[in-house]
Amino acid sequence: MRTVGAYEAKTHLPRLLDEVERGETITITKHGVPVALLVPAPTARRRRVKEAVEELKKFSHGKRLDGLSIRELIEEGRRF
Repeated sequence: MRTVGAYEAKTHLPRLLDEVERGETITITKHGVPVALLVPAPTARRRRVKEAVEELKKFSHGKRLDGLSIRELIEEGRRF
């Protein structure tokens, strides 16, 4: 979660909205006191999750673990 002052929020709103669209939550403060939250809209989040699931399905299609367990893969990754 990111925090920005009200002045910065006002002057950089388009950039902040891009960040929120990508899933970031931004707290807006006034004199250091939180007054508002910029959060992704529920439908936007649902769409991103659905897109991510579809991409994972495409990625995994035709790939095999060849008998390896998830634990073995995790341990292998820790060695690097």
